[in-house]
Amino acid sequence: QVQLVESGGGLVQAGGSLRLSCAASGRTFSSYAMGWFRQAPGKEREFVAAISWGGAGTYYADSVKGRFTISRDNAKNTVYLQMNSLKPEDTAVYYCAADLVPASRWYNLGKPDYWGQGTQVTVSS
Repeated sequence: QVQLVESGGGLVQAGGSLRLSCAASGRTFSSYAMGWFRQAPGKEREFVAAISWGGAGTYYADSVKGRFTISRDNAKNTVYLQMNSLKPEDTAVYYCAADLVPASRWYNLGKPDYWGQGTQVTVSS
């Protein structure tokens, strides 16, 4: 079992930055690919970014490429999402996720094995 707890969401103006954190507990955190999804009101949950278990491979949705950066610290059992140049369309609940499926395949990952409770990100125009 892996438990995930997100933090760092909030309200920011367009063009601003936020850093989300996801603290994981449970065994073998470093064995899991980690990532982020988001869900805006009235829309389906969508893939945002993923990182391989060792941190060498990172993958992004086209909508956030060049603006968001995912990273992880296996010593702290934590994964991060640095979000820069935020846009109003980035407004959503952001969910941390963990799965044994390699991060390179998360673009089509329907439902990761583990989810956090989500953290709200609101970008005002």
